[in-house]
Amino acid sequence: MLRVTDQSMSLAAQRALGERQSRLASAQQTATSGARITRPSDDPAGTGEALRVRGDLAAQAQYQRNIDDGSAWLATIDSALDGATGVLRQVRDAVVQGGNGSLTQDARDALATVVDGLRADLLSAANTRYLGRSVFAGTSDADAAFTDGTPPTFNGAPGSVVRRVGPDATVAVDADGRSAFGSGSTSAFTVLDDIAADLRAGVDPTARLGALDGALKDVVAARAEAGTRTTLLQRASQTATEATTALTSRRTAIEEVDLGQAVLDLQLQQTAYQAALAVTAKVLQPSLTEFLR
Repeated sequence: MLRVTDQSMSLAAQRALGERQSRLASAQQTATSGARITRPSDDPAGTGEALRVRGDLAAQAQYQRNIDDGSAWLATIDSALDGATGVLRQVRDAVVQGGNGSLTQDARDALATVVDGLRADLLSAANTRYLGRSVFAGTSDADAAFTDGTPPTFNGAPGSVVRRVGPDATVAVDADGRSAFGSGSTSAFTVLDDIAADLRAGVDPTARLGALDGALKDVVAARAEAGTRTTLLQRASQTATEATTALTSRRTAIEEVDLGQAVLDLQLQQTAYQAALAVTAKVLQPSLTEFLR
């Protein structure tokens, strides 16, 4: 027969009590911190999944930063093209006014001066910058998209400035200055130069309306393209927000505990520990020999 001594009973009771005490401490820590995983050994598989989800969250945060930056680029472009549209419409009004045969030459010269000022405004809009970069020069790092001259020189470089807004999605956030304002003898600046020259020469400038309307059409088309890209960024932002919400919920489910369940588990462990204490107290009572001492 297996002989059970008081010492073996005492050691077994102490081990059981220590185990219960450890479980109680763990339940208390879980309920207090609200974290289901405090170290990788708590749940190796869950830790791996949590790291993956955190990586996806970091990627979505980067996409959102890219979207915000791209939106700022396109907002700058839209504002510049809006100003350019207004300038060209003012020039058109001046051309129509200059076609009036009753105007004196002094009046025509005054209109030419107005057109010169509007041309300077148009060149300023074409050289708009955002954070030190010209928004109409493509990938070029030139100080200005256009260098003034007769006609102005386009300094843009091939390629587009793009921002990654998703795992497989990019959006161009710049605008092609050559498409928006033209270049060389067909540029909007040349059209304005010709209009001013006609006015100073006493020539009816209305023959330039076709070229001017073409330049205005190009600017409006560039603005519409920027608006389309802005819409793409808005959709990408919504997608990133939805993905972030879903991933955050997933991370919470993996890393954090259900508070109600944690409290219930704590109560169960407290009850079990109290029971273990009661049993241990019975087992560890003095033996007859110890009592006689």
